[in-house]
Amino acid sequence: MKSLAELAAIREKMKDKVILREGSGETRVVVGMATCGIAAGARPVLNAFVEEVSKQGLSEKVTVAQTGCIGVCRFEPVVEIFEAGKEKVTYVKMTADKAREVVEKHLKGGNVITEYLITNV
Repeated sequence: MKSLAELAAIREKMKDKVILREGSGETRVVVGMATCGIAAGARPVLNAFVEEVSKQGLSEKVTVAQTGCIGVCRFEPVVEIFEAGKEKVTYVKMTADKAREVVEKHLKGGNVITEYLITNV
């Protein structure tokens, strides 16, 4: 970094991503980030959710957060989606590509992707 202005520009650029992780949207996406989840590839999944939610313009509606162990280690990476007035949805064996698809079809389109659910493993 060469100046305070450069630091401010970086801060502004990253602001949306921080807000996504700390926001109060009506829909919460929670990625299991315990040791088992991270080892199975949860970090790219979390990053894909943050980037895609922002890209799709869902930042006001959707909060992306991380949590510790969800309790089903053999199905990691695990993602839980909590929507107001609906039953929790648990996606398992997630990848960054699947995360982007979940944002497009589930969070934006309202259609749960049944083949990624824990009930289908």
